[in-house]
Order: sequence, then C-alpha cells, then structure tokens
Amino acid sequence: MKEVSSGEMLSLCKRRGFIYPAYEIYGGIAGLYDYGPLGTALKSNIADLWRKIYALQEGFVEIDGDNVGPEAVFKASGHVDNFADLSVTCKACGESFRADHLAKGLHPNPDSLSIEQLQKVLRDNDVKCPCGGEFADVEEFNLMFKTKIGPGNGRTGYLRPETAQSIFVNYTNLYRHCREKLPFGCIQVGRGFRNEISPRQGVIRLREFNMMEAELFVDPEDKSWPRYSDARDRKVKLVPNSDEKEVEMTIGEAVANGTIGNETLGYFIWVTYDFLTSAGVDPAKLRFRQHLKTEMAHYAADCWDAETLISFGWTEIVGIADRGCWDLSQHMKFSKADLTAFKRFDEPRDVERDVVKPKFGALGPRFKGAAGDIKKQLEAMDASAVHDGLVTVTVDGQPVDLDSTYYEVVRIKEKVNGVRVVPHVIEPSHGLDRILYSCLEHAYSEKEDGYVTLKLKPAVAPIKVGVFPLMDKDGMAEVAKALDLALREEGIATYYDDSGSIGRRYARMDEAGTPWCVTVDYDTLEKGDVTVRDRDTAEQLRMSADDVVNWVKDRLRRKLSC
Repeated sequence: MKEVSSGEMLSLCKRRGFIYPAYEIYGGIAGLYDYGPLGTALKSNIADLWRKIYALQEGFVEIDGDNVGPEAVFKASGHVDNFADLSVTCKACGESFRADHLAKGLHPNPDSLSIEQLQKVLRDNDVKCPCGGEFADVEEFNLMFKTKIGPGNGRTGYLRPETAQSIFVNYTNLYRHCREKLPFGCIQVGRGFRNEISPRQGVIRLREFNMMEAELFVDPEDKSWPRYSDARDRKVKLVPNSDEKEVEMTIGEAVANGTIGNETLGYFIWVTYDFLTSAGVDPAKLRFRQHLKTEMAHYAADCWDAETLISFGWTEIVGIADRGCWDLSQHMKFSKADLTAFKRFDEPRDVERDVVKPKFGALGPRFKGAAGDIKKQLEAMDASAVHDGLVTVTVDGQPVDLDSTYYEVVRIKEKVNGVRVVPHVIEPSHGLDRILYSCLEHAYSEKEDGYVTLKLKPAVAPIKVGVFPLMDKDGMAEVAKALDLALREEGIATYYDDSGSIGRRYARMDEAGTPWCVTVDYDTLEKGDVTVRDRDTAEQLRMSADDVVNWVKDRLRRKLSC
C-alpha cells in the first residue's frame, strides 16, 4: 500500500468535505482551516469518544469556559511574559520565520536554545531567507491574540491560548461541586488561539485550533490511582529522556523504575494510548516521548508527549504532564483567592505550621481604629499568604500591602483534624485537530490502481452506513429510503445515494470512510433480504432488511468497533 503525502491527504480532505482552506475565495490565510460536513462529524465523533472515556469511565466533570479573558489571568499563568516563540524577519522581503525551525538539522534540539545561542547557530551556518535575503536578529514574538474588553479604554484581554485556565480559575466552584474531596477531574473541549509566526504544516500548526484538555487535581503526597491496576501490565512504546532510545515496557515497569514519575501519570499515559488507538491512530506509529530536561517546564515534575508518525514526521498530538502546584499557586498569588483543599486526617495530629503574627505596636500608630480589624485578618493567615515579603489586608474596602514591619512569620504547634494543601495537577492535553489528521493519514489506503479507502474506525466515521437502491425503479427506492430513515431514527449517520453504478457508489463511500453499505435489490422486494458490504474486506452478506438496524448497532457497541 502506498504511503500518503500531506498534499494528497489535504486534497482528499477538500474533495470529500473533511477540511477546507478558510477564506479560500479571498486567497486564504495560513494557519486557518474550516471543517467541511464530514470533517465536522469526524471531529465531533472523536470528541464524543474522548468524553466517554473521561466523563463516563473516569468520572470527570465538564465545563465550557469563555474564549476571551482579562490580562490578569494570563499574567498569572505566565503567558503574557513567557508565551513567545523566537522569530526572525527577512530584511529583503519582510517575511517572518520560526527561528528554531530554520535551525533544524543544524542542532540536535533547537527548541532548547536561548536567543543568543539560536542567533549564533543561524549566523555560523549562514542561514538565509528563501528569497536570498539576510535575516534580522532573533527576537521574541508573543503568540497571544490581544484585544480590548469593552469600548474606549476597556480592559486589556486576550483570546485564550489554551482552555486550561478556565478550569483553574473555576477551581473553587469545581472543588465544591465535587464535594470537596481529592482527587477530582474536570474536562473541557474548546478553541484555543495562537498567532503562529509561520504556520506551514496544514492542520498541524494552526492559529485557531481545537483542544480537549483534562485537569486532574490530586493530593500532593498521594499520586496513586484507584484504577492503576488496570493499566499496570499494559505495554507502550516509550522514549525516556535518559537516553532518548525507544523502548517497549509495561506501565508498571516504567513507574517502578522511575521512568514515569508516578502511578497517576502512568495510568493516564495508558488512557491516552487506549483513546488514541480507539479513535484510529495506528499503534505501530504511536509512541510516548519524555520531555528532555532542557525542554521540561521548570514547574513540571514529569511530562510526556504522545507522538504519531505521519507525513510530517513524528508529531506531538497529546501532552501528559505532572504540573505540580504551579497553576493554582500562581492564581492564588495574583488573585489572593484561596485555591486550596482540606486534607482530613484519619485521626487528629500534632502539627507545626508557620502563621502570620501581627505586630500590634506598629499597626496601632499607623491604622488607628482599623488596627483591631487588621490584626484579626493577619491572625487568620498562614505563611502561604506572604508573597514577595508582603501580605494583603483590606482597609476601608481597599487592599493594602503590608511588609514585615507590621507582621512576622512564626511557627506554632497545634492539634488539627487536617491541613489545607494546594493540589497538584495532572494534565492530559489533547490537540483535536492533530489527532483527527493522524487518524485520517493512518486510515488511508491506496491500491496500485489508485483506488483509495479510508479505513476509519466505525466509532468515529462520519457516515456509518451508505444506503443504495440498486435502481430507482420498481419500488426499490421507497424500500431503501425507509431503511435509511430507520437507521437515522436510531442515531446512526447514513448517506443515501441512488446515482451511478453500484461500484462508483461503493468507491465514494470507501473514500469517505463509511464502514458499511446496504443495497436494496430485486431480492429485497421478493424475499426481504438486502446486501451488506464491508468496507475493509469488500465481503458481502445477505440478511433480512429488518435485521440491519440491530446488526449495525451491535457492531457500533462493541469495543473492537472503536
């Protein structure tokens, strides 16, 4: 079978209604694509399969957050200051490029280089623009789309570069909704926006894209998982950062020898494998690569990328990270909100903790009658309220920062029933567009005569059944339309086609990824039988027209049909 190129794949996607270039009649815009009728259905089916795993199997709750947010949120998350790629602009033609992309093949890991190091690599190798012009110096380019919320001098806002922040800022609401117990998880499916410098890989690098993110809040001291035993003996292909060599081992072996950081991370690596292969990613073209120490986020305890082999090479489609307490801690620092969880002990314990002790001798002269209220506020704080040497209190409805002139941090011992902790976050973050495209490439099959079949998994295929009358005469069309309606009334997506030869109709359905076709013929009129054709084997079987709906439903229910 012939391997498909990205150009051939995108051509088929456009022809069959999976993916269209956005704004094509106006020349199109790099990094923007629209989903056609079949692509929209495929995308929805993949997202629904993901929801079944995370919401139904794992018990995560789901929210739907806003696409635009105020600057303070993205200041806290680090996106305002750090969410940038390194860019170079041609002095001659003015076109910009990702600097690290230009350094591929010139350095083992261009992503890990600083501005100065990347500048040196490009200059030492005399890298020039395709037009022949010289590049200006490497510079940072923030990838967020900036906007204003409201007219005039409205608040600065940004289109979200990821969906995760909606979950983090709603932590308190979610913690209460989940009965104030750890662990609990939340998922979200939605759009992200990144003003990519030079998107040139079809739907792999988009400026507006679809994400499926899960945030699991866990006890910092207990990263076990109740269903870990289900994953322990499952084998996956791993590329550890210790030697960067691909190895196959069980999840249990990888956790036991420290390759994977903890049980929960290992379990969700397996869940990711199970989901991706169920959606149609070829297991032979799937691996999990651990982030190199130079690319690991400073707050991450461990991070793995699920990568698929497609026409663009090994491509990240999912990231599974142990993000520690970074996200909630940052939002606590910037918002002053309490984003902790209460961890109850089995029985009371004597514990030591650091608390804020007010210096009343300093408070009284400055704050006069308000000093008593400020004292109570300080006494209710522990050391986590101190940020950069300051604590914030409210005076006459206004926030006031106090330095150590007015308080001190002291250690006390007390008997407690539990402690408040900042939960750690395990985050499986899925790129829906990249997963969809990987499924399309891995499903592509072309014979020597050019006959193309998309062997999409039935669970995600946009059309489940093609329904054909052999001819539009003698009542065959009426029977076929009744069968088509019966399937659709059971929630099974169909495509009714009475145009052209049966062979051409089969070919159209094969290229669209439809797993089964049903043909109504003269025997149907006489005996009530129809022909059911299987896409992958081309085998045909006869069955009663009355049995078709249940036959299809049974195959869609089976785990193997996923």
